[in-house]
Amino acid sequence: MASKRSAGLILHRRNADGAVEVLLVHPGGPFWAGKDAHAWSIPKGEYAEGEDAETVALREFEEELGSPPPEGSRLFLGEFGPTSRKRISAWVIEADFDATHVVSNTFELEWPPGSGQVHEYPEVDKAAWWTIDTARTKLHKGQAPILDALLAVVSHP
Repeated sequence: MASKRSAGLILHRRNADGAVEVLLVHPGGPFWAGKDAHAWSIPKGEYAEGEDAETVALREFEEELGSPPPEGSRLFLGEFGPTSRKRISAWVIEADFDATHVVSNTFELEWPPGSGQVHEYPEVDKAAWWTIDTARTKLHKGQAPILDALLAVVSHP
């Protein structure tokens, strides 16, 4: 079975102290409610064979955050993740973004399981800027190599 593929866009900026910060999103829905450590992600989504990964990354950013991605030069960071599971193609852009007004697309889920009650939840319930050190404690462990690749790029002008 082929591994699933996902594409995402990671925004970065420097804060007032000059530290690199990244924009991460927290998944919505009851499963992730109250979870914080290693629950966050870069804005991303799955794509099918034949779809352009960069186009998907831009679309998913807009769907998950409710605004088009900021203008600017995008750099392909690479593909990340184990080959047997989901692989993430990631692009990076240096830009600021207001993370306080996220309006995500939604999904339906039966909750509690087996109850017959279907509810609608936002795919992303919040977004926030985090320094790289803090992002390492928030981000899904499988996405941590994206932070290393980002640091390699931003530390070499």
